[in-house]
Formats: sequence, C-alpha cells, structure tokens
Amino acid sequence: MGENYKRREDGDQLAAWFEEQKQNNATQFFDLNVYIDLIEHYVQEDDNIKALEVCRMGIEQYPYSSELLTQTAQVHSNLEDYDKALDALDKASNLQPNDPEILMLRGNILTYSGRHQDAIHEFEHLLSFSAEKDEIYYNMGLAYQNIAEYGKAINCYKNAIEQNIHHEDAMYELAFCLDMTGELEDSLGYYERFINEDPFSQHAWYNMGIVYNKLNEYGKAVQAYEYAIAIDDQFSSAYFNLGNALMNLKEYQRAVDAYVQTYKIEGPSPETYCYLGGAYEKLEQYDKAIKYYQKASGLDEMYDEAWFGIGVSLSKQQKWLEAVHFLNKAIKINGDNAKYWQTLAEAEYQVGNMVSCLDAYQEASLIDPESAQVWLDWSYVYYEQGDYEKALELMMDGLDEVPEEVDLYYYAAAYLICAGKFREAFNFLENALTLDFDRHEILYEFFPKLETQKALFKIIDQYRK
Repeated sequence: MGENYKRREDGDQLAAWFEEQKQNNATQFFDLNVYIDLIEHYVQEDDNIKALEVCRMGIEQYPYSSELLTQTAQVHSNLEDYDKALDALDKASNLQPNDPEILMLRGNILTYSGRHQDAIHEFEHLLSFSAEKDEIYYNMGLAYQNIAEYGKAINCYKNAIEQNIHHEDAMYELAFCLDMTGELEDSLGYYERFINEDPFSQHAWYNMGIVYNKLNEYGKAVQAYEYAIAIDDQFSSAYFNLGNALMNLKEYQRAVDAYVQTYKIEGPSPETYCYLGGAYEKLEQYDKAIKYYQKASGLDEMYDEAWFGIGVSLSKQQKWLEAVHFLNKAIKINGDNAKYWQTLAEAEYQVGNMVSCLDAYQEASLIDPESAQVWLDWSYVYYEQGDYEKALELMMDGLDEVPEEVDLYYYAAAYLICAGKFREAFNFLENALTLDFDRHEILYEFFPKLETQKALFKIIDQYRK
C-alpha cells in the first residue's frame, strides 16, 4: 500500500483513490501519512466536513497521534467549533507537553473565539522557550489589536520585526495600528531606520509604500514599491500594490502593466483579474474590462465584485438591459452594498422599469443613508416625472441624514422653484450659497432658459463675496 500511495502524490488522485477504497470496504488500515495528507488536501479544498471525517477515521486507528489531534483542532477551528478544537489540543498537549506548534495553535484559536486575554497569556508563556519569537509577537499583536489595545499591538509588531525584518504581515499590521492611533506619519522614520540598516530589504521598501499609500502620498508610494521590485522582481504583492497606487494617480495603463505582472508571478486570482478589469474600465476599454471580470467570476462565481464590474462596463456602453442582469447577480451574492443598488437603479431607470428603479434607490438609502448621491439621484427621478413634492420630500429626508451636504440644499431650492414655492426656495438657496457659493451652477442645469438664469443670477450675485 505504501508504494501505491507514493505514486498518488496529487491530492485529487489521492482523494479519489481513498473514496474508492471506502466504497470497496478496503479501509481497515491506512498509513498515518495518508490521513495527514488527505486532511491537508480537503482543508485546501475548503471541504472541512470531509476533512473532519478523515480526522475521525485516522484517530480511531492512531489515537495517540498528536499530529492528527492537532489537525483535528485546526479543522474544528475552521468550522468555528472552538470548544471542540481546544479539547483536541488538550489531548495533543497531554501527548506532547510544551509543543510550540500546539501552543501556537491554541493561542490562535483562543483569539478566534474572542478569548483574547487568554490568548495573550498563552503567547507570553510560549515566548519563554519557542525559537519562532517573530510569529509569537505577531500573533500576540493580533490579539491586542482585536481588543483595540493598539499601543500594545504596536509594541508586539515592532518586536516581531526586530526578530525578523522580513516579516511582511507584521509590518502591514503595524502600519494599520499606527494609522488608528494617528502615528502613521511619525512612523516613516521607523521604516527609514530599517532601510538604512538594510537598503536591500524589499519588505522594508514595500511597507514604506503601504505607509505612503495610507497617507495618500501615492507618488512616493509608487517609488517605494518600485524600489522593492528593483530588489526582487518576483515580488507579486509589490506589483499589486503598485497597481493600486497608480490607479489613485489615474495612471491606468501603468496600473494594467503592474496587475499583469502580478498574475504572471503568482498565477491567476479573482482579485487580480478584477482589479485589472477595473483598470481597463477606467481606460474606457470596456470589452477588455469585461473579459477580465469574466475571468475573475470564472475562478470564483461568488466573487460579486466581478459581476458588478461587468454590469458597470455594460452600463458605460449603454447596454442597460444586459447590465441589469449582471448587477442583479452581484446583488444576489452581496445585497448589502449600497453602490450595487444605486447602479442597478440607474440601469433600471434607463430600461424604463420605474418601479424596480425606485425600489433599488430605496434599498440603497436604507443601507447607506449618509450617501448624498443616493438622495440626489432618487429625487431626480421624481423630478423628471414632474412630481416635485415627492422629490422635495426625499431632499428633506436626505438633509436629515447629511445636513452638511450642500448639493441637497441646491436641489431642494430647484424643486421648490419648480413647485412655485419661491419664498421657501429662497431660504434653501440662501443656505446653499452660504455653505458653498461655487456650487450654485448646479441650478443652471435645472433651468436652461436664459431669462430664468438671469433672474437667478441677480439673487446669486448678492452672495458672491
């Protein structure tokens, strides 16, 4: 059997062979490595139920295998059954006391289950004898971060980086915590120290790029990512983040090149394909955008951003009916995204499905009531139908949610003028002009007639100073 197993290195073949043995009732005894490799295969395939079944079978034959018990704990954790996971680790600990791998997993599971202080105590104990101190500090930092003790988390991440300057995850989480505490800009010197010590550390340059990106200094972020890539031209994460920074700089073709390099190095992924589609969308190359969005959905049919991207690209080409179909697919997967509903509302409006259009705007307003654009677009549908009272009612609802949004005042003034309520319109116009005079040109879009514009100009000009 051992020789047969060696010829079945591929996980799928091993799983198929194992299932065949079960069906033939030939499962009396298997080598321990068969169970271990099968569990890893099913976990990688995200089939934790099947992995758990293999765990149980393996433990029946090897009840004193700490490795099988540890894998069982990991599978229970994946299924969010943390009590059973900890029970399995207790049994493994009895067999292998103070085993660093067991204690590390125990600490992580305590963190996942919300027992953060217990997890921290576990990691502190582990620090006294484990050699992998960078990982322990990193995981301790995550536990502190989960209870919003960002200062202690920062110290842990710094300790992790002191132990291992190439700990990419610790550097990333450090930047996040520094951002949360308002210390991000001050941290630049911290990263510069690492670069001065080792100017060829691609991870130090990479994380410097992340800090600059969070500070919205996208040009400097690009330079940092490019230094990281110059040191390691196979650094896929640096290419990906370079693409994101270039998107923020509206250098879309260069972003395309960066995303292409990302998937050439690390292989295809829904995320990379979707971002690549987004770059082509910005370049108004909608057919290419759709192609990559489709590639993303082909890898993961539950990747809602890909279906949304297809819908948006079709909308940009005024293929409204097709757009509705794909936008609905995105919403079916993720119905809690206000942007999806808002985009669907516009497509339904263009198709002429007014009831569906208004329902979609209502959904968007419930999910994100502080989005001024939802209230503006929703009310404008009623305005175009001549229902000024309903349009005005929505403006009042919008102002209740976002009273500082000046465009709502201008729209309310326009709707009141159209409804013949000039005194009330003047009050809203006065507020709007006081808040932001330069936005007054919005009104001219509502009143294209020159004589109306002249009358409005006389009123508006009084507030010019």
